[in-house]
Amino acid sequence: MLPLDDLLVIDLSRVLAGPYCTMMLADLGARVIKVELPGSGDDTRAWGPPFLEGESAYYLSVNRNKLGITLNLKSERGRELLRELLEQADILVENFKLGTMESWGLGYETIRTLNPRLIYCNISGYGTDGPEAGKPGYDFITQAEAGLMSITGPVDGPPMKVGVAISDITAGMFAASGILAALHARQRTGAGQRVDVSLLEAQVAWLANVGQGYLVSDQPPKRYGNAHAVIVPYEVFHARDYYFALGVGNDTQFRKLCQIIERPPLADEPRFATNPARVQNRGELVPLLQAEFEKREASHWLNELTQAGIPAGRIKGIDQVLTDPQVLHRQMVVEVAHPKAGKVKLLGVPYKFSETPASVRTAPPLLGQHTEEVLSSMLGMTAGEIADLHGAGVV
Repeated sequence: MLPLDDLLVIDLSRVLAGPYCTMMLADLGARVIKVELPGSGDDTRAWGPPFLEGESAYYLSVNRNKLGITLNLKSERGRELLRELLEQADILVENFKLGTMESWGLGYETIRTLNPRLIYCNISGYGTDGPEAGKPGYDFITQAEAGLMSITGPVDGPPMKVGVAISDITAGMFAASGILAALHARQRTGAGQRVDVSLLEAQVAWLANVGQGYLVSDQPPKRYGNAHAVIVPYEVFHARDYYFALGVGNDTQFRKLCQIIERPPLADEPRFATNPARVQNRGELVPLLQAEFEKREASHWLNELTQAGIPAGRIKGIDQVLTDPQVLHRQMVVEVAHPKAGKVKLLGVPYKFSETPASVRTAPPLLGQHTEEVLSSMLGMTAGEIADLHGAGVV
């Protein structure tokens, strides 16, 4: 048994936010049918290198555990077939440009009459209403327009984006949690509903303490590079050989740090004795600590800090992370069979269940890999009928 194995999801989404959402649902056991355009499919199929036997790493990253079919939704017959699938579905996820689904006769108000129990989730750049509702959404632009880049990057350098498309990913995560909440509500009401998620709102929501800081102080936050705005020392330092991250969360930890670097009197100096004082005097404290850390190798400091219970860690490359014993032990790298590559390694599932474990069961589908299977098993179509659809360019 898997947590969501009684659910059917129709996935009309492309690129990252939507596919990440539906991958989460698929990992939890939902039967997810990914619908793509015949011939080309999801844009990310062409985003590379790297490729594995013609399949892009980008596409592979967010489409595991799904069935893949092709439907030409620009054709009336293709839309008819989609409606038949939606009659059986629990969830629909789409991230087309605002108004596209309505132009096809597949908007929420229409589909809810077809299947009143359907959870209809749309993911957009700016939401379904408001002055910017029609603008297309791109992670990079959202990081700029929703404040993230203004607080990321060197203190005196240019604003910078985060290294992964984090606005897309978190929008997908918010969408998945919203869908699960809507499903819970459906258990009590019997009715589905619309879940409206945007990259803009997802980004604003997880400004969290930084956004709240502005609402309290009316002061725009600054960039601090790798440092923390309100905790010191809480940043990157360079030992004799390489960089490491240090996070001193309270005054007790700072006192221990001063003992480790053999400068215990620092903990009693008024300018450093409390965290507010250290924040006020970070310009004096940080260079002092940096000078001490450069005297020894990082392994020495990390060992001492860990034994003292002070949060610290080496800054690892992705190659080191994905071969790390703890990461591997927690099954965050898994291997599954692939129809072209033989075996493919994928990232694992981050949540562990004691009774109904989520899992990576199948590789991301080839374009249209399961079209015949889905149309025959779900819609009762014959091989001849499906062949006619292929000939007409519907699938």
